[in-house]
Amino acid sequence: MLEIRAILAPTDFSHHAEVAVRYACGLAERLGATLHLLHVLSDIVPISPDPMLASSFPPEYYTESEAESHEALAHVLDEIEVRPQAVEVAVRWGDAVDAIVDYTAKQGIDLIVIATHGRTGLSRVLLGSVADRIVREAPCPVLTIRNRERA
Repeated sequence: MLEIRAILAPTDFSHHAEVAVRYACGLAERLGATLHLLHVLSDIVPISPDPMLASSFPPEYYTESEAESHEALAHVLDEIEVRPQAVEVAVRWGDAVDAIVDYTAKQGIDLIVIATHGRTGLSRVLLGSVADRIVREAPCPVLTIRNRERA
């Protein structure tokens, strides 16, 4: 029988992700599992056609972005009534799918709960759906949550 001790809820802080986090909280609370909240920051730096003119951000940008993400993660559960007893938060840099799959493997996650929609725009067109790729690449079961209110 599948035992679920650790549940991962990746978030991009969108409304869709908030709905998925609520599901993950309820499951973690009912199962006595640890809830892991993860936010992934993109480390893609826009470059010009000439690689020698690649723009770079000052070190403070990375430090501040990570601190802001940790602060936002600390407040993700503020409006949620049902909370698991154990919650861990993490911020990673890189490609969202790679970072989520890597975190899942390293932390021994038993279930990922993720929204089918997140932020939209050009990144979705160019990179495809993060949720679709997670379903294909994750080393554990994935529960996808569709928010019918704002789909």
